[in-house]
Amino acid sequence: MKFSKIAAATAASVLALSAQASAQTQIDWWHAMGGELGEILEGITDDFNAMQSDYVVVPSYRGTYTETMTGAIAAFRAGEQPDIVQVFEVGTGTMMAAEGAIVPVYQLMEDTGADFDPDAFLPAVVGYYADPEGNMLSMPFNSSTPIMYYNKDVFEAAGLDPEQPPETWAQVEEFSRQIMDAGAAECGFTTGWVSWAQLENFSAWHNQPIGTLQNGFGGLETELTVNGDVQVRHWDNLASWQEDGVFRYGGPGGGDDAPPAFYAGECAMYMNSSASRAGVLNNTDFEVGFGMLPYYDDVDGAPQNSIIGGATLWVLAGGSDEEQAGVAAFFNYLASAEVQAAWHQETGYLPITQAAYDLSTEQGYYEANPGSEVSIEQMTLNEPTENSRGLRFGNYVQIRNVIDEEFQRLLSGDVDAQGALDAVVERGNALIRDFEDANG
Repeated sequence: MKFSKIAAATAASVLALSAQASAQTQIDWWHAMGGELGEILEGITDDFNAMQSDYVVVPSYRGTYTETMTGAIAAFRAGEQPDIVQVFEVGTGTMMAAEGAIVPVYQLMEDTGADFDPDAFLPAVVGYYADPEGNMLSMPFNSSTPIMYYNKDVFEAAGLDPEQPPETWAQVEEFSRQIMDAGAAECGFTTGWVSWAQLENFSAWHNQPIGTLQNGFGGLETELTVNGDVQVRHWDNLASWQEDGVFRYGGPGGGDDAPPAFYAGECAMYMNSSASRAGVLNNTDFEVGFGMLPYYDDVDGAPQNSIIGGATLWVLAGGSDEEQAGVAAFFNYLASAEVQAAWHQETGYLPITQAAYDLSTEQGYYEANPGSEVSIEQMTLNEPTENSRGLRFGNYVQIRNVIDEEFQRLLSGDVDAQGALDAVVERGNALIRDFEDANG
């Protein structure tokens, strides 16, 4: 589906808002999407610009998520900020604390008289970006969650059912060893984003607290709690599996070495973002299967639900009334069922509204693309708890670096799993206190 084909379908709602502007108004949008995703993003923008003449949205790629966020904050201080900035989910706390720098989306929509229904968004998505009263602070755009990809050809060669991915961690180990013993692949599994997939989502999936005060949603005085028995057990297993070759470490951050190991058939299973779907299918010459994240079946409450990654769009303060109206019109366009369904289908990101999911179903997308519903089913498996709603900690970008450092110390044998996660908590809490002191 090309975005130019759906522009007309959302023209009426946008034009109702665009009438507030008397001349073409430029809306600057800083984002962190390069490559194919950036091209799709620009296609969305081009269609919006072509369907009305009151506003022109100008997207500008600004590097990584961290670079984009810090650049926008610096630009605000210099009075040269964009109207919209794309910020990843772990930057939510930082943006909320940027007092006077943002216009909450619910306030923007109210001030501009936009016809906007926050209840149209999937609760598991919008809840991450809402204040304690449930008001939307930023506009969901590209939301994802980690899932499992697996090599069906390798499974079959090892005598496993290619239609049945492992459901538990015990099965992951069992399948991995059977695959390796059969010579079907060199390693059992690898993963991108150890911090996101193997600690944050792992905790939520097992209904374990990531931090106090509802994982930080309840206030700045929160403290990390990821050194519990369940998390320690998992990291201890990862270290042991790495030693045996069952697990292959993909590196810090996003784990850049993990995708090639799966693409080349070296590792039979791979855990990463649901938005990696297009990249996985484009870079493999074997049949790919899709499954939910594995869980320990003796942990009460597991599996619960996974939590999102990706980013939302924040509105920076200081724009004129015309610019604010243009942002509201653009956001209404982005939230339309047609645009969201196309974005979801072309990228693998979650449909952020029920209407977009329903439209994708009506269009036969899930039937034609087996496994494409896994991320949605996993996110909505159960009603989110205080442990599985998400996380909101200050300085969390730096905390993720700490998680990577301690995981590497664990794999090198410098510390055991308890020591590594104790250090994550101690060092992470110090960073949270620094943030609290600066923003309290």
